[in-house]
Amino acid sequence: MMKKILILAMTVILSSGAFAQREVTKFLGIPVDGTKQSMIQKLKAKGFTYDQQKDRLYGEFNGAEVSISVQTNGNKVWRIVITDEIDRSENQIRIRFNNLVNQFENNNKYMPYKKDSQTLSDNEDISYEISANDKQYAAIFYQYSKDAPEFSDILTLQKEYGERYAKELKEYLSQFTEEQLENPTEEMVENSKKILNQSVQSVMTMNDLISKKVVWFTIGGAYGKYYITMFYENGYNEADGSDL
Repeated sequence: MMKKILILAMTVILSSGAFAQREVTKFLGIPVDGTKQSMIQKLKAKGFTYDQQKDRLYGEFNGAEVSISVQTNGNKVWRIVITDEIDRSENQIRIRFNNLVNQFENNNKYMPYKKDSQTLSDNEDISYEISANDKQYAAIFYQYSKDAPEFSDILTLQKEYGERYAKELKEYLSQFTEEQLENPTEEMVENSKKILNQSVQSVMTMNDLISKKVVWFTIGGAYGKYYITMFYENGYNEADGSDL
């Protein structure tokens, strides 16, 4: 029976450690992981200076003077927060925000949160929206190490992967009789396992892009003085409510 071979193949996948490896978000090539002290030392090696009293690092990042804080959960780093040190006017912050969006969109290490551009229009009244409506301006991207696929919608990409491997497995199994499927050979199980393993790993990669490797930035400030704060997050180390 087809169900039997699928169960056998999945059992082999789980026992072979298909879920053992994972990638985490990186900041300046440094994994957002490990202890806070280790992260501070690695950032100091990149040229940032550490102010122990303020518990912040200072230096230049992507052409701007910034401060950096290292946030932890359970003594593991889960987020790097980068904040502009120089305030900007409303027009200047719009330009800076849009420049960052364009930089991320043109970097093949990132996939945008949505198909439509996340840039701000010239007609957007940032000052009014923040002060009167407490609006948050944010751009969200997913970080990964492979070349960017042709798809710009990550949910569409997930669906494509699932359908692709389901079709491939169905076509492979269709060549066998019911009797053969009832008593599959080791080769049949191994080939089915490879197809399923590709599917599982692809879906896991897409899920990681969605929930575990997020890089985003937002506009802070008010009354004509604004700044950008960026966040590089490792969702594997984020608080998940298990301590409640």
